[in-house]
Amino acid sequence: MTKSKGDFMMWQMWKKGFDQWEATTAKYLEEVIRNPAVLKASGDMLNGSMKTKAQTEKFMSQWWSMMGLPTRTDQERTLHALNQLQSRILDLEEKLEARGE
Repeated sequence: MTKSKGDFMMWQMWKKGFDQWEATTAKYLEEVIRNPAVLKASGDMLNGSMKTKAQTEKFMSQWWSMMGLPTRTDQERTLHALNQLQSRILDLEEKLEARGE
């Protein structure tokens, strides 16, 4: 299927329109984003969401502990210990192979 000259011209016209829209929109959004009121509101929303996240994680940790299950911190601590043990075992295996046993 070949493209006609008309299709190419329509594409070029659409592309020019899109480029103009993009430039105008980018300029407007840049002004809006740099507005101190928008920055403060965005910062307040982010701060609020982080506080909510921290409270939720604290609640979930307490709930898991009440149920007698390990919390995320407990799981991470256990995983770290397992990784250390695995590294030590690999080191010992390498030493044994080096000695020829």
